[in-house]
Amino acid sequence: MDEEDTMITLIGTQLAREGEEFIFEGEAPECEKCKLRNTCMNLEKGRKYVVRKVRTNTLHECFVHEQGAYVVDVAKAPIIAAIDSRNAVQGSTISYKEPKCDTDDQELYDLFHPAGIKNGDKCTVAEVMGNIESDQCSGYKKVRLRF
Repeated sequence: MDEEDTMITLIGTQLAREGEEFIFEGEAPECEKCKLRNTCMNLEKGRKYVVRKVRTNTLHECFVHEQGAYVVDVAKAPIIAAIDSRNAVQGSTISYKEPKCDTDDQELYDLFHPAGIKNGDKCTVAEVMGNIESDQCSGYKKVRLRF
């Protein structure tokens, strides 16, 4: 990730570790009265992020996180997903489209309905991880996608 791909935000002390991934769920009602609200709310709801750097150990008071929050650099996290085999070319840029596959298998379900990505998102196939073996869903590959 380039520096321009990172954003500055605040995150609870429990999550403020390099490499920690999280889904930003949006604003809590308690955030309305916080003076640091704009710094926290600069992330996109429903996106998956990864902490790249903890900037300081200065503890900021937080109405949501009981133990406070730290300033961190975050970036959109890579997404592990299933995509059509024809689009699974390492280095290619695609417009993500959630595959049509309904399954009760939780691991497969998470690949076919990954958190943190939306239909129409432009992303790069960073790695083709292999074929998806399933009687219910054929013609798909497991990939790592980057924004």
